[in-house]
Amino acid sequence: MELSSIKFACLDTETTGLYATQGGKICELAVSVSQNGKVIEEFSTLLNPQMPMLPEVIAIHGITNEMVKNAPTFADILPRVVSLLDGCVLVAHNADFDLSFLKAEFENCGLRFPDYPVIDTLKLARKSGRFESNRLGNIATTLGISCEGWHRAMADTKMAEQILYYFLNTLKEHGVCTLEQLNEFQCKRWKDLLVNTKEKCL
Repeated sequence: MELSSIKFACLDTETTGLYATQGGKICELAVSVSQNGKVIEEFSTLLNPQMPMLPEVIAIHGITNEMVKNAPTFADILPRVVSLLDGCVLVAHNADFDLSFLKAEFENCGLRFPDYPVIDTLKLARKSGRFESNRLGNIATTLGISCEGWHRAMADTKMAEQILYYFLNTLKEHGVCTLEQLNEFQCKRWKDLLVNTKEKCL
């Protein structure tokens, strides 16, 4: 699949705990859908997790129980989420974390989370070997991207989106032009893949 034809849905979740398997829920979700670097649609909302948040988690994202008490539940926004993600490649920084919570929320609503293609900017950063720290805000700072609002869902989503397009533009110079090729670069070290990549794309 050509990268130029793909809709990327960058997303981020803020949660009540660290693990969906231990009953953690999403308390904020943001999604930004783009194609060829142009944003098509954005969505962000606080969510009522219908459970109290741990103080140590509130200290990370700053979202309090008071802030979410009148917010919609995940079930309320599920149709919008399904519509937003339809036909997209999902993008997140440390995607396994966010997807574990989304899968749990879908299951709680009686649905199976679709098997979307996923690009993880954390994996791309690690395999590139270019950053002293692969934390989202540190990568953003290194690349001159604003990390204002770090640890809130839309701020993190927009950072991941800009980091994604940095990687896409960088790898395009080496002939990476398909989703299949991009996926290789999040699985293997870049220096081991750059040889002859351009020729494969031609």
